[in-house]
Amino acid sequence: MPKTKARAKPGPRAKVESRSITLRVNGRTIEAETPPHRTLLEALRDAGFVDVKRGCEKGDCGACAVLLDGVAVDSCLTLAWTVEGRDIVTAAGLGSHDAMHPLQRAFVERGAIQCGYCTPGLIVAAQSLLAEAPDPSEDDIRLGLSGNLCRCTGYTKVFEAIRDAAAEMRSARRRR
Repeated sequence: MPKTKARAKPGPRAKVESRSITLRVNGRTIEAETPPHRTLLEALRDAGFVDVKRGCEKGDCGACAVLLDGVAVDSCLTLAWTVEGRDIVTAAGLGSHDAMHPLQRAFVERGAIQCGYCTPGLIVAAQSLLAEAPDPSEDDIRLGLSGNLCRCTGYTKVFEAIRDAAAEMRSARRRR
């Protein structure tokens, strides 16, 4: 008969303390009570930011992307405590229904929105890309969206929308 190892009885678990943090999201300050293991995705969803989508929860799909100090990050991989006091912008924070951001408008006009689940993350990634490369090449766009998955569009319309928005944004900068 094979020998079995004795298993240790589980000991008492350390109590994880929550603390109150302040997040700056889309220009608003919000308070959140959160334990240290809570992700930014969870904190944002609990605070009502439904445009930040819960996708793979392991950094593969980009549905949860937000701008953190202007750079796209996966909120499912970012601990809420680590972003206290920093500037967070969701796709909804880029524009409104009445005053759409050029990326939001271009996505609608080009039909780059199918089911819409990945759209906020794609728009956030595109904004981060255009901040660094205002006149992106096809390869720039491909690399800029490499962390975002979409099962509906085939990406052609998404690329067209990003090029259209980039042109509009460059034109607006020249007019200033």
